[in-house]
Amino acid sequence: MPRNKGQEKMSLISVHVPKRMLEELDELVRRGIYPNRSEAIRAAIRELLYKESLKPAARQTAAEEVEEGEEIEVLTGR
Repeated sequence: MPRNKGQEKMSLISVHVPKRMLEELDELVRRGIYPNRSEAIRAAIRELLYKESLKPAARQTAAEEVEEGEEIEVLTGR
């Protein structure tokens, strides 16, 4: 049960990251862009989930356009 309206139960995960990536993450925290590593990682996951959630919709829209008989121009490098 959430403690208040904006909180929900968190699960702990372990992730291995390259040292350089962790140093860059810590720099974002040091500069005050994120309050801590966990919030920076949660923000990155939210962005990934948002981007990935848009992909099926974009594919569906393109498929519907083809079904409706609209032409789709294909560009080639030739």
